[in-house]
Amino acid sequence: VQLVESGGGLVQAGGSLRLSCAASGTIISPVVMAWYRQAPGEERQFLAAIYSNGFTKYEDSVKGRFTISRDLANTVYLQMNRLKPEDTGVYYCKFVIGTIDYWGQGTQVTVSF
Repeated sequence: VQLVESGGGLVQAGGSLRLSCAASGTIISPVVMAWYRQAPGEERQFLAAIYSNGFTKYEDSVKGRFTISRDLANTVYLQMNRLKPEDTGVYYCKFVIGTIDYWGQGTQVTVSF
């Protein structure tokens, strides 16, 4: 299973971006689809997850600003509003299919002052 992220880029503080992550080929519907961020020199950090029953979970610093969603084609989205410079980093999606974690290659998001 290969995951492909898109939607990253450069945005000014206060702006918005929408990330997408889709699997190549046909897959079994993931149990969990999630987004993580890795800032330079830091560990990868959990941001948001959506479960197969629609339940969502967010890291505190993104609550109210980021929204995770998924569609019937097993694409997961991350709508990011009111972006801050500290949101800068490489964003990774993760699918949990069965008991296996699959990761995307990452997409860079840079938020300027």
